[in-house]
Amino acid sequence: MQVKRISSVFAFFGLFLSAAAFAQTPEELSESYSKRYDLVVSKLGYDGVGVETILNQWESVDPTNEKMLVAKFNYYFTKSQSTSVVVKPEKKYLGADPVLSLKDSTGRDVYYFQEIFYDDSLFSKSMSYLDKAISERPLRIDLRFTKVAALMSYEKDSPDMALSYLLGLVDKDVAEDCKWEYPGAELGEDFFEQSMQEYCYAFFRTGTPSAYEAFRTLSERMLLVNPRNPVFITNIGTYDFIVAKDYKQAWKNYNKALKIKPDDYTALKNCVLLARQQDNVKLEKKYLTRFAEIAPENEKLAAEGRLKYISGKK
Repeated sequence: MQVKRISSVFAFFGLFLSAAAFAQTPEELSESYSKRYDLVVSKLGYDGVGVETILNQWESVDPTNEKMLVAKFNYYFTKSQSTSVVVKPEKKYLGADPVLSLKDSTGRDVYYFQEIFYDDSLFSKSMSYLDKAISERPLRIDLRFTKVAALMSYEKDSPDMALSYLLGLVDKDVAEDCKWEYPGAELGEDFFEQSMQEYCYAFFRTGTPSAYEAFRTLSERMLLVNPRNPVFITNIGTYDFIVAKDYKQAWKNYNKALKIKPDDYTALKNCVLLARQQDNVKLEKKYLTRFAEIAPENEKLAAEGRLKYISGKK
């Protein structure tokens, strides 16, 4: 008898909720699901228990809501991930430091890294929702950057899709003179160029052959837009120096950048390193002197100390 009474209460409560739901407009229902989603995610995370149910109900009443679409992306993207510890012989792996290092029986260092792996089907589903969100708000640059970050994480050592997407983004920016939006922030005139440089740095930091090529390719594309941008000229010089080992061409590109911007920090610092690499004391002194004039205090002191040393001063 008690069980029957409890069942009756739940049945009544269910009818009450249904009646309340029918009394709400689609906009009100969407807002209600949005608030429920925020609450559950704050407690349980993007793929917590109950999140999928809320999202499916939300999608049924407001299928083009950009927040819902991004939430669906976050749900499937998080679901697609699993982590594992992998062993590598190098001190860096995909630009990351090891979570642990030990010595094997021979005394050799062994490095342990935490790596994320993806379920292809769930990852693809997450991307489909993110693409829908982007189609709803094509000028929201944060959504596009979210896609690049997801692709880079998925592709790891070979960021071909991420590079292709960024190149398309550069072309779109040039062709359409886009007025990008970033919720909660005002974007300066050089925002897009700075963002592309951040991705260049991310490719370079990954440190794999394919990532180095992506670093060079994106830099070259940005130079097609503005051939006198010293940042991307310096990038090409760094590719010549570090990857291609073409020191003559590296000198040309670094000095080309310095003619445009004489106090360019990266170009000057790399000229110092390049001169040292070639054991050219005369050139190292020349660029150290210039670098010391613009370097932050700690590097300035180090540069001055090095100058004294190579000049034979005590």
